[in-house]
Parts: sequence; structure tokens; C-alpha cells
Amino acid sequence: MAANGIVSGKSLIVSFGEMLIDFVPTVSGVSLAEAPGFLKAPGGAPANVAIAVARLGGKASFVGKLGDDEFGRMLADILKQNGVSDDGVLFDQGARTALAFVTLRADGEREFMFYRNPSADMLLKPEELNLDLIRSAKVFHYGSISLIVEPCRSAHLKAMEVAKEAGALLSYDPNLRLPLWPSADEARKQILSIWDKADIVKVSDVELEFLTGSDKVDDETAMKLGRPNFTLLLVTLGEKGSRYYTKKFHGAVDAFHVNTVDTTGAGDSFVGALLCKIVHDPSILENESKLREVLTFANACGAITTTKKGAIPALPTEADAFALISGA
Repeated sequence: MAANGIVSGKSLIVSFGEMLIDFVPTVSGVSLAEAPGFLKAPGGAPANVAIAVARLGGKASFVGKLGDDEFGRMLADILKQNGVSDDGVLFDQGARTALAFVTLRADGEREFMFYRNPSADMLLKPEELNLDLIRSAKVFHYGSISLIVEPCRSAHLKAMEVAKEAGALLSYDPNLRLPLWPSADEARKQILSIWDKADIVKVSDVELEFLTGSDKVDDETAMKLGRPNFTLLLVTLGEKGSRYYTKKFHGAVDAFHVNTVDTTGAGDSFVGALLCKIVHDPSILENESKLREVLTFANACGAITTTKKGAIPALPTEADAFALISGA
């Protein structure tokens, strides 16, 4: 796909961070040691968001580093096959593409074991960034895994700064993966270290509890994470839907009930759907009825993603989402 065609115009969503391979057990509800086999599933939250956007008809680009190995080349091909520009993708000669072994519990929730010491994504340097691509973003989306170690941390901070200066909306989904951090305290500190910079922040109920130290998932707890410069704070509640908080209004939107097989990528699908709509109509952020409509759409996209194993194969098209909404 011609990169220039992708990155022209100001509707581009650039997603920054890690792309890796999840190895998912062929059967649910067993430990990694008990799993009889594994399916390879491309993943990494920022890459999932980019593909979610493209699957819904949006313009997306991914910025990150892969290993110069068969898995890395496979992941770059998957981006291209799914209509995501790879203008920001780099390959590292010395480090492998990251791998994650994922345990699927009987309820579809996950546990992770990571192989990255170091993996290529951790070695992205500030001077390697495609700054022209980042400046062309209308929305710049990122997580927190890229904050864990240098030099990737500096690359992340530089990319955010360049995107912000160029007028992009900054979208942050911390996507907490505790096993990757040196400690829970360090995770909390670093995730919150860039908190004030974002325009849109999405956290899960588990992340809300972790970041606030509260055992309640209510409006009062959520408001603790609000900042004066936020345009929108979102809390996703899985099967209980999502909550939204802006300076002028807040509320909740119900979930869609589906047969959940694997929750991998549901949050990324939700974020991709939201960003896809906001990039074309930023007034959504000021208009509660429009925002509720968009969050219903995002909830539908998240729900559909839980109905198949793996994130990317399960990401919906717009038609899939509307079919679920109209059938509800």
C-alpha cells in the first residue's frame, strides 16, 4: 500500500509502541505447562489499535521496532495486509521480536509470561523515529509498556512531544502488564508520570483500582484520575460496559452480551473504534448524545472481539458492529 496515500490528510491515527506474538493455548482453562499446544497470534496493544482502526475503514500507521527475524517480518506483513502503513516500522539486527505466552482461563481472562530480554521493541531510539509521520497524525495513541526501559522510553517521550507540538490529540491506554515492570510501585509511578500530557485516557476497571489504590470502581474513584486538560476519561468495565467523564458531563453506556471466548484485544478494539470516530468529528467530545452513540459503537466492537481467539482475527468491521447494535 502506498505510504503517501496513507499518511496524507489529517485523519491519520498513529499508534506507537510494541508489536509481538502471543502464543495462545489451543485449549482454555489450563496452565501454560498443561497446554497441549499453542496458536501463534500477532498482538501488542498499540498494533492491535492500529489494525482495529484500519479494519473500521480509518487511516492508521504503526510506529515501533521489530526483530529482523521471521516473526518480525511476519508482523510487518500483517500490518500491511490489514491496511496499516508501516512507514514507522524499524527492524533491529541484534534483538528478537518479543513473544508472550498467554494463559486463557476458563472465563476468557488472561495471564501472561513474556520473553523480552531485551526484545527489539525496547531498543527503539529517539533518533530513529519517523518524525514526519508522527507530525502528520491527527491522533497519536500510545500505551505504557514503551516507558519501562531506555532507550524506548526516551523515544516514547520524544514522539509524544513532537505529536503534541504538531497539534495531534494524544490518546493513552496504559495497558498495565505488571510482570513486565520491576515492581508495582514503579509501574504506578511511570504510568502516572505522563498522565497529565494526554487528551483522552482509557483505563480498565482493574487499572483504575491499581492506579488509585482504591477497591471501588465508582465515579468518585474515577474522578481522582481526571486532570484539567483531559478532554475525555474512559473506564471500561468489561461485561458492564463503559463509563465516560468530561468537564461538562459523565455517564455510563451498557455493554453488549456475547459468548466470550477470549478477551484479548477487546480494549484495543474499543479504543480503535472510538478514535476512528473522533478523528473525523472532534465535536463528539463536546456533545454527550454523540459521545454516547460512539461509545455504544465502541462497546459493540469490543464485545465482538471477545467472541474469537486472538485479537487481530477477531477485530470487527463497521458492518459487524452495526449488525450487533441493530440486533440487540
